[in-house]
Amino acid sequence: MRPQAVAAMLPYLTEHFGNPSGSHGVAREARLALDEARESVARDLGCEPGEVVFTSGGTESDNLAVLGAHRAREGAVICSSVEHHAVLRACESVGGTTVAVDPSGRLDLDALARSLSGEVSVVSVMLANNEVGTIQPLAEVVAVVRELAPRALVHTDAVAAVGWLDVAALARHADMVSVSAHKFGGPKGVGVLVVRNPAAIAPVMHGGEQERGRRAGTPDVAGIVGMAAALSAATALRDEQVRRVARLRDRLADGILEVVAGAAESALSAGERAAHDRAAKLASSFHVRFEGIDSEELLFLLDEAGICASAGSACASGALEPSHVLLAMGLTPSQARSAVRFSLGATTTPAEIDHTLDVLPKLVEQLLT
Repeated sequence: MRPQAVAAMLPYLTEHFGNPSGSHGVAREARLALDEARESVARDLGCEPGEVVFTSGGTESDNLAVLGAHRAREGAVICSSVEHHAVLRACESVGGTTVAVDPSGRLDLDALARSLSGEVSVVSVMLANNEVGTIQPLAEVVAVVRELAPRALVHTDAVAAVGWLDVAALARHADMVSVSAHKFGGPKGVGVLVVRNPAAIAPVMHGGEQERGRRAGTPDVAGIVGMAAALSAATALRDEQVRRVARLRDRLADGILEVVAGAAESALSAGERAAHDRAAKLASSFHVRFEGIDSEELLFLLDEAGICASAGSACASGALEPSHVLLAMGLTPSQARSAVRFSLGATTTPAEIDHTLDVLPKLVEQLLT
């Protein structure tokens, strides 16, 4: 967590303990903190305070967007084939369909156009992929939907994008935007769904009338205040962080591709130079495949060496099935099982990159012999 988030949360974990839904002085103090956090989040996400719905994180935000909009409007639901499971499974639960992507993980806009009609109620396309880092052409997606399915609401899962992209600008035309605090240095278990006026959604949890009736439940005041502080810091420091981390990412990627035989970078379109052209992906991630290697075995050895990496989404850790994202991009199950994702962030150091470049080639060689 960012130190700004920890400092902001501490008073609301101790002396300021009120429930913001109450009417007495202690409750009003909590309500004021909630209102100030809402205004701060709205500024950083490019929306109005009344359009901010506080949730328990990205999964709830995605479910509320897809299912809440579907319940309010009825009709078909469409999402890309590389969405996070929070969107994908919500879409599947109401009989929705998916739209194909190209080998880089970028949405096929022609396929999207063919799938649209006046019966569509929700279209969900993530701003950036959480596994391979591909940035989607969201403005073009919105334009196609507005033309061919004008009654549909457009939702974007921006969970992986905050801190690395200008979400306020890139998602400004989307009707709904999901974010999660832990992705930009806030606490786990807190998130936001932006629901722009006049879009309407039905609640998926029932109880009180919190969040203007769109999401029931007592708000986590400390978590929300921490999220607002983290988002403010992440927004202010974004350009500097992207430049620094992109340099580290490129050093890691170029070093691995140069030294490890059979290593192949994922999510590159035809014509892109694997070692150099990564402008269409998040600076925070490097996704690579090692021919002849089972990624689970490599990850075990990396962990023993003090290197934290993953085979796909952290939410799917331990899953036996290959990544649905990689399969949707056209990789075989065997290729998908050879893939490793290295994630970088605000705390990543050059020494950690050096350590990885020193250790990784030896581990790959060990597994191949």
